[in-house]
Amino acid sequence: MFRFSVAALQLIELCVSSVVHLLYGFYIFSSAVAGDLSLALNDFLFKSNIEPSIRDEKMGGSANGDDDLPPIVLVHGIFGFGKGRLGGLSYFAGAEKKDEKVLVPDLGSLTSIYDRARDLFYYLKGGQVDYGEEHSKACGHAQFGRVYEQGHYPQWDEDHPIHFVGHSAGAQVIRVLQQMLADKAFRGYENTSENWVLSVTALSGAFNGTTRAYLDGMQPEDGRSMKAICLLQLLRIGVIVYDWMDIPILKYYYSFGFDHYNMSWKKAGVWGLVDLLLGNSGPFASGDWILPDLTIQGSLRLNSHLNTFPSTYYFSYATKRTGNLLGRTVPSNILGIHPLLFIRVLQMCQWRHPPDVSPPFKGYRDEEWWDNDGALNTVSMTHPKFPVEHPSRFVVEDSECQPLQPGIWYYKIVEGDHILFVVNRERAGVQFDVMYDSIFERCRKHAFRKLPTMPDHV
Repeated sequence: MFRFSVAALQLIELCVSSVVHLLYGFYIFSSAVAGDLSLALNDFLFKSNIEPSIRDEKMGGSANGDDDLPPIVLVHGIFGFGKGRLGGLSYFAGAEKKDEKVLVPDLGSLTSIYDRARDLFYYLKGGQVDYGEEHSKACGHAQFGRVYEQGHYPQWDEDHPIHFVGHSAGAQVIRVLQQMLADKAFRGYENTSENWVLSVTALSGAFNGTTRAYLDGMQPEDGRSMKAICLLQLLRIGVIVYDWMDIPILKYYYSFGFDHYNMSWKKAGVWGLVDLLLGNSGPFASGDWILPDLTIQGSLRLNSHLNTFPSTYYFSYATKRTGNLLGRTVPSNILGIHPLLFIRVLQMCQWRHPPDVSPPFKGYRDEEWWDNDGALNTVSMTHPKFPVEHPSRFVVEDSECQPLQPGIWYYKIVEGDHILFVVNRERAGVQFDVMYDSIFERCRKHAFRKLPTMPDHV
């Protein structure tokens, strides 16, 4: 246990708030998140003792007889965090408390979809994260990462499948993980299959990329590289310096997930920092981070080998804060859009792919991408659509998809911006409970392969 003076704690809080608030406010989150974050940090920092490690709860049995119920795993999006980070602040705004068998993993907030899917597997099964020899060499990072001495659901297999719920990029992480399970891509686990995943629910899921990635600085020519001067370059520098400083108390509160790149001053040294900043090494040089995966081209590359499986249930909530006015797509319900997302909603409404650059795919039309929620285009969130459209069905009411049929993406359009249902539940009000109650009810009562034994409290 460590003890700190009030002055030292205030200095730590200032450092944490400055770095994390800057990066959060810069990309997706905003003053609402900063307010919640500040309260959580104050509550956590000024306790007399600070524990040196994050406390994780393993999935165990229940006295209520729901041992056979599959867990529900909530997967955060970009800049997100799992249980134990940021002084106990909940990314899903406490939704995990609605069911007794919910897990909230802490994955890399800026690491690639591929790396996060690998992390998620070992978080559940246990063991040391293995990113794969070929991928690790190609991207220039260590093959092995964090060690989970005990998996959070070690019995996970086809007879003990899992419900997954992903917000934003978290939804694509789940799809990549399911494909890895189908491809038996984990060394030492030859019996994996797509049937280890019982259901996938996407909340503002990033299936087909976003035009916001280009507004923030990704090159529309290739969807991999960044413009020389852009917001993302500021982010890149901030992350490199944060990881290079490697201050334990800061990394305890929040991590971008790049430990396997060995960017700390202890391992990289001063010249290593220079190399990172010049773009000669690290995740931003290799493209092994999340933004390239969120471009339209990056999503096409992922989607080209991802399947929708016949024994898994799929449901998607696509959000939008736009409407039609005199034939033009414009922001809708201005008071309902978070202030720091309003400008992006407006910009995405007006996005046009550069005329001198080849479109990301044949048949691309700008107007299909104008409806958005400030971070993702609505067309990207409904279901996997490009380069090949997967089976889908639009529903207005949840009752329209009962009984659920596996292998079909049921999707629903919800009025809301990208962060309405995460971090700050007060913004969504009663909509928050309606949303998560319907998700958990679907997992517990409508998505199963064999008749479940329902506990009295569900």
